[in-house]
Amino acid sequence: MNATEIPYVGNELGLFKSARNWKAYFSSKIGECISGDVLEVGAGIGVNTEFILRAGRGIKSITLLEPDPNQTAQISIQGLNFEGDLSVVTGTIADVSGRYDSILYIDVIEHIEDAAAELIRAREALKPGGFLIVLVPAYAFLFSEFDRKIGHFRRYNREALRREIPTGMTRRKEFYLDSMGFFASLANRYVLKQSTPTESNIKFWDKGLIPLSKITDVLTFNQVGKSLIGIYQKTT
Repeated sequence: MNATEIPYVGNELGLFKSARNWKAYFSSKIGECISGDVLEVGAGIGVNTEFILRAGRGIKSITLLEPDPNQTAQISIQGLNFEGDLSVVTGTIADVSGRYDSILYIDVIEHIEDAAAELIRAREALKPGGFLIVLVPAYAFLFSEFDRKIGHFRRYNREALRREIPTGMTRRKEFYLDSMGFFASLANRYVLKQSTPTESNIKFWDKGLIPLSKITDVLTFNQVGKSLIGIYQKTT
């Protein structure tokens, strides 16, 4: 195994693969900042790529970067309906030499112990004016046994996320998504105490709660949610 090939300890990627409403929802909120040459860091088994491509605007190329060779082996590009360049790279951001208009970390930096150092490397891989897009699980008080099982080091609020963002990046947007999922996670953390979601849990959340969150997120002005999204632009 190469130094940059890192086995992934989580087992949730297949479990959340069917959460198509959620993937379409968060992708729609970041699509305006996804264009040109795109790098998806921690692409896993590629379950988000379809939605990223659909939401983006004028994407010329996309590179799927994943350090676990067992995950990249499962990535399928069939049916993506993308006419640009698509490549899959096993490794970390230290292994890419290109420069990108958009770099995405979708549920990734919470798995990286030194996330600040990782994002410094991401800044260097961005073109001037390029966008760094980060989606992370929200709120340290929701940290659970499930987080531990899948290799999370932390959960985030706005202030914690800002501390990870390197200099030379301008904050464009920070907002929470999935307010109904937040309340469901709160109930599980302190009442149900279920260590791992089941397929039926995921189906209920994706089919039942995400459509409601689209309404309640607007009503709460994106001030609460199970996930936090930050969008930052390289200025220097």
